[in-house]
Amino acid sequence: MLKRQSTLSLVMIAMFAALTAIGAFIKVPLPVVPFTLQIVFVFLAGCLLGSRHGFQSQLVYIGIGLAGLPVFTQGGGITYVLQPTFGYLIGFALAALVIGWMIEKVELPTKKHFIGANIVGLIIIYAVAVPYLYVSLNFWLHVKTSWSHIFLVGFLNSIVADFCLAIAAALLAERLYKVFRSSRALKIVQVKKGSVL
Repeated sequence: MLKRQSTLSLVMIAMFAALTAIGAFIKVPLPVVPFTLQIVFVFLAGCLLGSRHGFQSQLVYIGIGLAGLPVFTQGGGITYVLQPTFGYLIGFALAALVIGWMIEKVELPTKKHFIGANIVGLIIIYAVAVPYLYVSLNFWLHVKTSWSHIFLVGFLNSIVADFCLAIAAALLAERLYKVFRSSRALKIVQVKKGSVL
């Protein structure tokens, strides 16, 4: 039983890492920071996998990208840490961790819990990504950029769409969470019946 659960967890972690990678290629080109659907899968990873596995799914995604596979919006490789948008990836991992932690604290999470957790996750992403964007452009890439310009391209250009995605992902997570919960409960009952028999 424990081995089966461990295998299922690994599959789910790998699946959400892959979905985040796919989301990187569903994008709208914008100056400096392209708009992608990665954030949807970050929200869902946190809501559905929990803090530990949600965090691990994003670490796997980041790890395979840094290892050289072109799964990021602009390729891959260890030097990607110097890219202005790498801060968003760090924010993804932290957001999945915190979102999962918030949902785990509620015995029966409802719509408001998923929405609240996703909004907190969204704040975390931008809190990490926007300063990283400024530091990267000004100190590593030597592209002199003002905070006002960073705020425009790193925050204002996408915050409304990301906020809407946070709400949409929360509503989807609420439905999927119930399905996963019911499925898990059914498996437990079946195992118990099998052990009795």
